[in-house]
Amino acid sequence: MNILAAATEPVAPVASGGVLLAAALASIALIVVLITYVKLHPFLALLLGGVAVGVLAGRNVMDVITSFGEGFGATATSVGLLIALGAMFAKLLADSGGADQIVDTIVGRSSVRTLPWAMALVGAIIGLPMFFEIGLVLLMPVIYLVARRAQVSLITVGIPTLAGLSAMHGLVPPHPGPLAAIGALQADLGTTLALGVLVAIPVIVVSGPLFGKLAGRWVVVDAPHTFDATPVSNADARRPSFGVTLFSVLLPLVLMLAKAIVDIVINDPENNVQQVFDVIGYPLVALTIAVLVAMFTLGRGSGMDRRQIAKTVEMSLPPIAGIVLIVAAGGGFKQSLIDTGIGTQLADWAQGSGVSAIVLAWVLAVLIRLATGSATVATITASSLVVDLVANMPAAEVSLVVLAVGAGSVFFSHVNDAGFWLVKEYFGLDVVQTIKSWSLMETVLSVSGLVFVLALSLVI
Repeated sequence: MNILAAATEPVAPVASGGVLLAAALASIALIVVLITYVKLHPFLALLLGGVAVGVLAGRNVMDVITSFGEGFGATATSVGLLIALGAMFAKLLADSGGADQIVDTIVGRSSVRTLPWAMALVGAIIGLPMFFEIGLVLLMPVIYLVARRAQVSLITVGIPTLAGLSAMHGLVPPHPGPLAAIGALQADLGTTLALGVLVAIPVIVVSGPLFGKLAGRWVVVDAPHTFDATPVSNADARRPSFGVTLFSVLLPLVLMLAKAIVDIVINDPENNVQQVFDVIGYPLVALTIAVLVAMFTLGRGSGMDRRQIAKTVEMSLPPIAGIVLIVAAGGGFKQSLIDTGIGTQLADWAQGSGVSAIVLAWVLAVLIRLATGSATVATITASSLVVDLVANMPAAEVSLVVLAVGAGSVFFSHVNDAGFWLVKEYFGLDVVQTIKSWSLMETVLSVSGLVFVLALSLVI
């Protein structure tokens, strides 16, 4: 079942292939310039880019505005709701102490030799429901403490943690990028989720503990004393148990994966069991159930009263307002591109040239990521360009294209990426050290992601 049911069939091209290609390139260049040089908010840049591509392609201005509005509304309705629910869950996990419980349980049982692997696992679990920036800020005190206790470079334990967070951010829903790509390409969320986790595991191993061992030799820095202990907001609060916390984190994933499995095994829309799983495994329903359950298991389980739980949920929404607008504007830009017919032209070219849709999607995401510094913008734009290329593909192959876009969207974070500066300052690095550790880690993650996606394409 697709999470985005908007009308995405392209209208007949209104201009020649050369004009359409020029219009698409000009609109993307406009977005890049507006974000990079003018410092315009990506929401406004995508809005202007969406209008520009239609006008440059020769479409009526009102038709272009209508196309953008339809894409914006459909994406805000589907993907925006999921992002909001994910933010609520992540805030409950953080404020209840559940995230701290996961960290302490896993790290506390690890030896010095296995610490990088444990930190990668922590990053992956925390990264499932949380945005990268939130997960990083939450885990920095732990990374500092672990590095000091183990007497190793901050990079040796920090890079595996960042790899876990970044892989989940780029590859696994309900993060905004993967959700936007799933919506744009009409991919099945359950299938993409299952394949995303399957790809993320080896990717985290390669870019996390393995690369972290090398990076820790290249960049040797001691942990600062910024956080000597994790602050506790309420001295009387208690943490939910590790088992309860893990159950809460994995519940939405289990529900969505169960739906995908039941659909494959039973494959009968009239079957009562399949109908039940189709409902509870539908992304919006699964995440709603997870948030409601977390209010009890994490909220009440940590000693919060109803007023505190309500405040936590309320405080989760303002920080993600900008993200929702960017993703929704990306949906509008996607629809503007589709309605020019450029997608059809690009699909015809790609099929005639023999270029793999997976490789093409990855390359497009890489180029836009390098230009804009935004993984979300790269995901939105690249997936918009390959919509028609995946139109007749089986569901599993479409999911692999989504993952290729996600892998490309994290390639070589550098000075135009806010994440670059966040890592630099928290780890106390200079620019060169940040490139040798963080930027190269993101590159290893991106390339290994493409390799594992291509490997999966051979057996699916």
